[in-house]
Formats: sequence, structure tokens, C-alpha cells
Amino acid sequence: MGWIIALIVGGIAGWLASLVMNRDASMDIFWNIVVGCVGSIVGNALAGPLFGVRGSVQEFSLTGLIIAVIGAVVLLAIVNLIQRGRVR
Repeated sequence: MGWIIALIVGGIAGWLASLVMNRDASMDIFWNIVVGCVGSIVGNALAGPLFGVRGSVQEFSLTGLIIAVIGAVVLLAIVNLIQRGRVR
């Protein structure tokens, strides 16, 4: 059951991050889920050591969603930097 919640929360996090980074038109639901789930991993890797905060998308929590969105935004910024040569 945890993986279903992870997919739903990952999709929401990826969608919110794509709205923040103006990439919503170029991403479909599959890529939103991928970006959200990978963003959760990136967010936990950054937030854990820096702030001592952990969040999981396998069980829904507001902390986990916020960390996943921040990680997904960082991931999309890196992708934009590689593809376009700028963050936005």
C-alpha cells in the first residue's frame, strides 16, 4: 500500500514543482510522478543532513510532501540548467 501512496504523493509533488518551474506544459503525468519520487529522494538527501528533517512519501505527511516538492524543484532546476543553460 505504501508504494501507491508514494506514487500519488510523488505525482502531486512533481506537478507542483513543474508549476513552480514553468515546465507544466512539457510534462505529462508519468514524468510528474518520476520527478516527484526522485525529488523526494533528492529532498531527503539535502534536508536530512542540513536541517535534520526527514520526510517519507510512503506514508502521507505534510513534511514529506514539502520535502518532495523542494527536491523536485531542485531536480528541475538542474535539468533546466543542463538543457537550456539557465535555471529558469
